[in-house]
Amino acid sequence: MMRFALLICVNLTIVQVDYMTFINILKMTNYEILRKPIQPNEIEWRVQSAKGGKTTIVPYIQSRAVMNRFDDAFGPEGWQDTYREWKGKGVMCTLSVKCEDGWISKEDGADDTAIESTKGGISDSLKRCAVKFGVARDLYDYPLVQIEGEMRFVPREIRGRLDQMTTMINDGQFTKQYVLINKTK
Repeated sequence: MMRFALLICVNLTIVQVDYMTFINILKMTNYEILRKPIQPNEIEWRVQSAKGGKTTIVPYIQSRAVMNRFDDAFGPEGWQDTYREWKGKGVMCTLSVKCEDGWISKEDGADDTAIESTKGGISDSLKRCAVKFGVARDLYDYPLVQIEGEMRFVPREIRGRLDQMTTMINDGQFTKQYVLINKTK
């Protein structure tokens, strides 16, 4: 059997894949592309709360990862997003994709955020709307993750462990429902 590799562009990065992997990528439906498990480089971990000597952190998809997913599934010309003010304190996003029979649209909104209020509201409403198309739904099944100590930001030194946990979740090798991270280990 003849074996060879192809170079393909994925999110502006050249990646070498074997022929069967390339064929499987071509066979994926738009919906399957959107629903692929979230990769470590697509996640932003944020502090949800800090009390009782522990900090609870939660994963969010990055807005650029949403855009990349829709580009991969529909091409840059096959989707669009529009925004409007919502209730005077937030942003409503309409996310539309082009299909054979026309456009399909979904909407969701988000309040302005504390940091870069308008830009944050736009990004959050895009991400919330993308979930309606299946993007990042797997994040809702992630375990409760806490860090020992109370902090305002996720420490950089634990990012590698969070990335490893994400990879294990995607590979079906991680089944814990609760994770307590000791920052010093």
